[in-house]
Amino acid sequence: MSALPSASLSLHGHRAPRWLPGGNLQTIWPALWSRRHAGQAPVYRRERWTTPDGDFVDVDFQDAPDPAAPLLVLFHGLEGSSRSHYAEAFAAWAAAQGMHFAVPHFRGCSGELNLAPRAYHSGDHEEVGWMLGQFALRRRVPTVAVGVSLGGNALLRWAEEAGATAAASVRAVASVSAPLDLAAGGAAIGRGFNRLVYTRMFLATMKPKALAKLAQHPGLFDADALRAARDLYAFDDVFTAPLHGFAGTRDYWSRASAKPRLADIRVPALVVNAVNDPFVPGDSLPGPHEVGRHVTLWQPRHGGHVGFALGLPPGHVTGLPSAVGGWLRDRL
Repeated sequence: MSALPSASLSLHGHRAPRWLPGGNLQTIWPALWSRRHAGQAPVYRRERWTTPDGDFVDVDFQDAPDPAAPLLVLFHGLEGSSRSHYAEAFAAWAAAQGMHFAVPHFRGCSGELNLAPRAYHSGDHEEVGWMLGQFALRRRVPTVAVGVSLGGNALLRWAEEAGATAAASVRAVASVSAPLDLAAGGAAIGRGFNRLVYTRMFLATMKPKALAKLAQHPGLFDADALRAARDLYAFDDVFTAPLHGFAGTRDYWSRASAKPRLADIRVPALVVNAVNDPFVPGDSLPGPHEVGRHVTLWQPRHGGHVGFALGLPPGHVTGLPSAVGGWLRDRL
């Protein structure tokens, strides 16, 4: 275990630009306007995998020239996809390294509504484990995985549950801006500026998808209660928690949080969180005494939520995959 100082990511080329102050600007600007790659957007090919319960997930691949090259798997964040800014940045980095790259979409996030009466959630470790198992069966190459935001927490929850058996699927894992304490993150995103901007943004896509799910499976939940939800706590209480076997939001956020069990991880794991992340309060982040020897903490003072922009305006977001991807590559 190692915990780097507050400017840790600067050791890997990152320094928050002076023109991009504060956690909110460092979150919003990189996602919307910073460059993700030096050339063209990644070109993916898609595979559809049938799940054990008769549903499907869509996996976008960027293949390397060498079939035996290592594979980098990325688990996206809430309402993310292979076209999220961070996914395209990691895709460009993987291509430059000669690695295969894949983004398995959580159910309902690939542009087509899934079939089963379930979606995805922050602690979806069983789904992550099944996906990684499929990569191991289908690809048979050295594999590392990174999860971003929700995907990072779910990936860490899988590593915690898998323990020593995780090494059968991956050489190492990394999380970026994961909400390791979901209750703290839920409270933060439910107030002030966060509620006005981020909560509205997420609910604007999550509510229609939930109502489409209700049309698929009438009686699944109370439509009026869902329409009335004004924050993620209320949404999760009506939709996410009951559909995925939790008693309610409190039970979901408690059982799905990765922070309490980080010491159970038995493969090399990198956990990256900016202290000024507006979604993840700095005082909720784990300290060195709360993680085991397999876990490395990077907690830079700046970077926002999956931001970490570099350079002159509009900036670019290639420093994060370079640092995190480089750490993972070294464990291959």
